Amino acid sequence: MKPGYKRSDAGLIPADWAAHTVGQLIEFHGGSQPDKSFFSATPRPGYVRLIQIRDYKSDKFEVFAPTALLRRFCHEDDIMIGRYGPPIFQILRGLTGAYNVALIKAKPCTAIDRDFAYYFLKQDSLFAFIEKLSRRSSGQTGVDLVELRTYPLPLPPLPEQRAIAEALNDADALLGALDQLIAKKRDLKQAAMQQILTGQTRLTGFAPVNPRFRQTDLGRYPSDWNLKRLGQLVDKSRSIRYGIVQPGKYDARGRLMIRGQDYSKGWVEPTEMFRVSDPIEERYRNARVRSGDLIITIVGAGTGTVESIPDWLNGANLTQTTARIAIDGNEACSGFCKYILQTKVGTQQVASFIKGGAQPGLNCGDIEKFDIPMPTTVAEQTAIAEVLSDMDAELAGLEQRREKTRAIKQGMMQDLLPGRIRLV
Repeated sequence: MKPGYKRSDAGLIPADWAAHTVGQLIEFHGGSQPDKSFFSATPRPGYVRLIQIRDYKSDKFEVFAPTALLRRFCHEDDIMIGRYGPPIFQILRGLTGAYNVALIKAKPCTAIDRDFAYYFLKQDSLFAFIEKLSRRSSGQTGVDLVELRTYPLPLPPLPEQRAIAEALNDADALLGALDQLIAKKRDLKQAAMQQILTGQTRLTGFAPVNPRFRQTDLGRYPSDWNLKRLGQLVDKSRSIRYGIVQPGKYDARGRLMIRGQDYSKGWVEPTEMFRVSDPIEERYRNARVRSGDLIITIVGAGTGTVESIPDWLNGANLTQTTARIAIDGNEACSGFCKYILQTKVGTQQVASFIKGGAQPGLNCGDIEKFDIPMPTTVAEQTAIAEVLSDMDAELAGLEQRREKTRAIKQGMMQDLLPGRIRLV
């Protein structure tokens, strides 16, 4: 046994820590609510906000109810638990009001620091324990409070609890600052796209002496810009091509296959992408991509999502959920076309051409009809694309930093909460 440690139901813990269970240190109080006929979508005298799980993500669906009919209340620093899923057992805080039946308030006793209790309940290991119990149950899944109360909780002395909570609070503060910075950078990028992709702001060296504008079906654009169909801009030798039917065999060493889901929320790592072991036949060739090509989702909920191929995906194949758009570099800048198609101009045209109900889709013929407002010179298009690409790179760097910070925080929780690393 490691010197200075002892055995407990939670495993090895520091000798000066006390072995408890969650139920010995934390009380749980379920929520309540009146009949929905008493609800109001706006504040009224004598009413208070009735907090639901979804309210911790958005204020879009606020509900208010008469204070006299409510029995359970919480403050912004209280620890709240999402009783039902998915995902089950969300640990929340930050709102003040009454709370409904889908929430549980965790009330720590005086022996345990509130912030320490909050981080203990947020552990991945505890979430996995509760989630596994939930999947075993029948009917509506929910938090098993009986089992939760029996879960081992090794408790350090109060000064160490506070030191641990402070360290984790600092990590959360850094994550919060990164979230705010990322949101600000995204807003700045959207504003930049609105200005430079419509020609309202021209980059240095490209603005005419007396700028003029004309109104088109797509909006107001500079008079010296062209309006071209996407089909006029593609490489005629490669054109716009569908992907192939996704082969059934998987091989971690095989050729990469690109699906719409792989980039609908940003590019994934190569190790996470689908690979095939089937021989690459001649019919696969039309589905291969080159770096700089555009790919567009043509089937499913993400229909119309457009991205460009990075260098590491050069030579990969597309599945049938995607199509390749190969832009002729002499006619247009591929990156500029991508950003145009990611704006309202693109989404509106997708909506006008999309076919089908439960499984919406696009065909290559319709994609060729998309209108692209664009500067006359490829040089100006390229300069615009580079500005936006630099902003994307900055955002990607910040998002990677945020993910690393999250990973560091998770490592801190795994080491500090069981006492593997001591702060005092």
